[in-house]
Amino acid sequence: MTASFDLKDLERRMQGAYNVLKTEFGGLRTGRASTSLLDPITVDAYGTPMPINQVANISVPESRMLAVQVWDKGQVQSVEKAIRESDLGLNPMIDGQMIRIPIPELNEERRVELTKVAAKYSEHARIAVRNVRRDGMEQLKIMEKEGEIGKDLHHDHGEEVQKITDGVIKEIDELLQNKEQEIMQV
Repeated sequence: MTASFDLKDLERRMQGAYNVLKTEFGGLRTGRASTSLLDPITVDAYGTPMPINQVANISVPESRMLAVQVWDKGQVQSVEKAIRESDLGLNPMIDGQMIRIPIPELNEERRVELTKVAAKYSEHARIAVRNVRRDGMEQLKIMEKEGEIGKDLHHDHGEEVQKITDGVIKEIDELLQNKEQEIMQV
């Protein structure tokens, strides 16, 4: 009986973590308003955490301002609270069902703060990649234990999994380095 070990699936899952990080970095803007800035925010709406774009419409009326039009009047406070408590350092102001968010000028302190947020995001991505690696190694161990693969194949696949892991971690580190340079650029 030959068992198949799906390296492509592991690689796809690891790339998924990298792609999520790229999206999160897209939200870390350097002083300009962007609707993707609020993408990582989830709002407690109707007893369930929901992405902000499922309870409100986000627009950019001017280069340093975001406008969040909340659809349900009862959710305005929850949306405002979620924005205020996010790691983005924003100060939302309620205006009826509209929440206006001025995007602060990036001072040195704010830039350092944003690089810390970027580092935190990339650490989450690294953890996700290592979890996928652990799943793969666990799968190999089980397959060897059940006699589906031999010790040599287990070792070879293990090395391949590690190589893929190292490659994706390297991509994450490079992405973080580029984002930090972009944030610190005045």
